[in-house]
Amino acid sequence: MKQTGVAILGAGRWGKHLIRNFLTHPDACLVAVVDPYPETLAAIKDKYNLAPEVRLATDWESIRDLPTIEAVVIATPAVTHYTLIKDALQQGKHVLAEKPLTLDVAECLELCHLAQEKQLQLMVDHTYLFHPAVKRAQEVVNSECLGDLRYGYAARTNLGPVRQDVDSLWDLAIHDIAIFNYCLGQLPVQVQATGRVWLQFQKEFQVSNLPVKTEFQVSQLPVESSQDNQGCSQSLIPQQPANLQPANLQPANLQPDNLQPANLQPANLQPANLQPANLQPANLGQKSTLREQPSTPQGLADLVQVTLTYPTGFQAFIHLCWLNPDKQRRLGIVGTQGTLIFDEMLAQAPLTIQHGYFEQNGEYFIPAGQHREVLDLESFEPLYSVCDRFLNSVRLSQPSSISSGWVGAQLVHILSCLSQSLHQGGVPVTVPQLPK
Repeated sequence: MKQTGVAILGAGRWGKHLIRNFLTHPDACLVAVVDPYPETLAAIKDKYNLAPEVRLATDWESIRDLPTIEAVVIATPAVTHYTLIKDALQQGKHVLAEKPLTLDVAECLELCHLAQEKQLQLMVDHTYLFHPAVKRAQEVVNSECLGDLRYGYAARTNLGPVRQDVDSLWDLAIHDIAIFNYCLGQLPVQVQATGRVWLQFQKEFQVSNLPVKTEFQVSQLPVESSQDNQGCSQSLIPQQPANLQPANLQPANLQPDNLQPANLQPANLQPANLQPANLQPANLGQKSTLREQPSTPQGLADLVQVTLTYPTGFQAFIHLCWLNPDKQRRLGIVGTQGTLIFDEMLAQAPLTIQHGYFEQNGEYFIPAGQHREVLDLESFEPLYSVCDRFLNSVRLSQPSSISSGWVGAQLVHILSCLSQSLHQGGVPVTVPQLPK
């Protein structure tokens, strides 16, 4: 079988794992590695004992015309994705990009259409969608052994790494949103987000949205685009004309009324008296040494609380923080008969079902049927599966059903709606259908 010639852009923390996996895949031939730092390239060459014919370059421009490159793998900061992906597609190369696809919904749609027009494969590395535990979790949900689904929860916390180009919402939430969407087989119709900023008040980044509906008319806070690309040299990025975002990618008619069912927002859930004056007494005597927190966070949020509402009324609650030494990677889906738990921190038993339900005795509800079931999982590296599926899509000229560019665009769309809610004080935002 003919091998696919692959160039990998970015040899940082995640890029090294991609290099390792493509090097060991029998259907891939590593043609080139690009990174702006010569010392990084030298370390990669030594670590993986790269063959002399593998080109090492500090800029994409110098190797983009190599005829042996059939596919490009992009593991650079998200702010560079759009330009690099578009240029690779225009060069006739298939593309696998690290998440998120871009930071702009219109750019995502443009790239998806470009790949479709040129009959090229565009895939996004949403690694969790290829995790054996997530695959098994979807099977459990579909089997209905959990009973009627009630709600979901997730926590993703650690002490760092603290990003300087995006906030904790954009850095962390995409994983759990992707898992919930995949397991439920649904997309959220409404989202909310609230957050706090402690570390980087001075930094913000601009997120472009499709038109969305909010329950209240609140003016959008001005934000500035961050120029920090975490050390990615601009030499990696080919120059592009200024008119790369056609206006017709942001149609105004994307807000059908039926996307926001009336019964999702009962009026009594948002009483006006949640902030009584006596909660903020004026006679505290001493000025607080704590920095005042605005109701609409300005800066890169360190803590974000997310609510996703799905068409069935199922809600998922996600806690995100990169300022918490209690490392958590835990997600649960709660039903009337038990809770499915995916906990990455339990290496020996990452996926379990905590069975249990209530039996009613008069006015009392008695717990019954309680026991823990550890689910057996297949054994494979999720990232290797990502690389394998990408190469398979290239070989068969078929988009990935799990993590195509369109799936990546949808996740960016949801994050953009969450950003609007976050910067408008947590108001509910309707998620309009994404045009194709």
